[in-house]
Amino acid sequence: MKLQIVIGGKVYEVEYDTGEEDSAASSPAIERVQSIVLPTPLRPVTAGTTEGDESKLCRTPVAGIVARIRVEPGQSVQAGDILVVVEAMKMENNLAAAGPAKIKCARVKVGDPVKAGQVVVEFE
Repeated sequence: MKLQIVIGGKVYEVEYDTGEEDSAASSPAIERVQSIVLPTPLRPVTAGTTEGDESKLCRTPVAGIVARIRVEPGQSVQAGDILVVVEAMKMENNLAAAGPAKIKCARVKVGDPVKAGQVVVEFE
């Protein structure tokens, strides 16, 4: 079987043996794969950056389409809470909070295309 894993914004394809003989012939095709995108280390803010404090932003590490937004302005979140789900290559990537925060706004809507590195949620 094959599995795709996203680490630090990079997609890795992993192939592994399930231990079952001829499992591909007997199991149905999988349309979507659920994954969790772990927060990446914060980038230092440079003089030319207009975004401001990176700790107040959630960026998507992958390009894709916004499938779901799981937060709203004023909502408090904890580390690991899912903020936004981005679909990329038939995989759903859960963008999770790196730590406790309060949501200021979502900068995207369901169905919006996003680029890797684009800000999707802003914190207070």
